[in-house]
Amino acid sequence: MSRYSGDWAPYVSVAQRRAKAEREMAKLRKQGRAVAPIVIAGRAIARTFWGKAWCENLESYRDYENRLPRGRTYVRNGSVVDLQIAPLSVTALVSGSSIYKVTVSIAALPKPHWQSLCRDCAGGIDSLVELLQGQFSEGVMDRLCRQDQGLFPRPSEIKFSCSCPDYASMCKHVAAVLYGVGARLDEKPEFLFRLRAVDENDLLANLDATLPLSKTAPAAGKILDDGDLSALFGLEMAEAEVPAAAVPKRGRPRKPANKPVEITVPAPAIPTAKPVTQARKRGEPAEPPLAFEVTEDGFVKWWK
Repeated sequence: MSRYSGDWAPYVSVAQRRAKAEREMAKLRKQGRAVAPIVIAGRAIARTFWGKAWCENLESYRDYENRLPRGRTYVRNGSVVDLQIAPLSVTALVSGSSIYKVTVSIAALPKPHWQSLCRDCAGGIDSLVELLQGQFSEGVMDRLCRQDQGLFPRPSEIKFSCSCPDYASMCKHVAAVLYGVGARLDEKPEFLFRLRAVDENDLLANLDATLPLSKTAPAAGKILDDGDLSALFGLEMAEAEVPAAAVPKRGRPRKPANKPVEITVPAPAIPTAKPVTQARKRGEPAEPPLAFEVTEDGFVKWWK
C-alpha cells in the first residue's frame, strides 16, 4: 500500500470502489457530461494490435514496472470512472478512497521522427482501414512499435499528475489510466495518432505512387458492340433514339399537300360515216363524210 503522510492508506474494498464509481458516473451524467468509463471484460486489458502494443510498450520501461501491477488491478475492477483522450493529453477520474482526478500529458512526436516513420513505412500499408486494424507486414509493425524510435512515447515524453496524496512518482491511479488508454485504443485506435499530434493519413501519402491507376484504353478487339452485349447477357438492347425533329407532334394529322395527278382518259370512239351505197339503196340522201382532228390537248375536233 502507499503511505499517506506517514500513515497507511485506508483500505477500500473493490465493491466499495465500484459503488463509489457508479455514484460518481450518475452524478456526472446528471450534470450533462458525457462519461466514458473503462470497462474490461475478463483479465485481458487489450485485445487488438494497437491496444496490446500500447500496453507492451508501457511495461517495457523500468521506470514504471513497480507501479503498474496495482494499476492493472484498478483498471480491471472498473475504477476508471471516466477517461477522455484529446490531442497531447488524457484526463480521467479514478475511484479509490475518494474520486481522484488524473492528468497525463504526452509530448508531440518530433516532426523529423514522424517523417522518418512515414518514409520507412511507405508502400507497406495499403489502406487506412488496414492501418487502424493493425493488419500490415511485420516490417511495418516492427518500425511503428520500435522502442524509443517508434510511434509510442518514451517515459521522458510522459508527464502526469494525480489529486491523490500518494507521494510516489507514479501512483496506482495514474497507472490505471495509462492501462485505460490501451483499452480505449481497442475501440478507437486513431486516438494514438491524436495523442502524438500526427495525421495517420501521412503514412498513406505514397499509396498512389505504389498502386498507380491504369490509364491505357482497352484494345479495339476487346470492346463489345451492342450485338455482342445482347448475346452475352441475353438482353434486348434499346434502339437508338429518334431525333426530336423527326418525331411528329401530337394533334390532328395534317392533310397531304395537293399534288397534280395525271389521269389518262381514252379518246372517245369516232363514229363511222355511213356508207353512201347503203343510203342510196334505202332511198336516203347521201350525207357528206365527217372530218375530225385530234388536238394536242387530247380533244377531238369535228367538222363537216
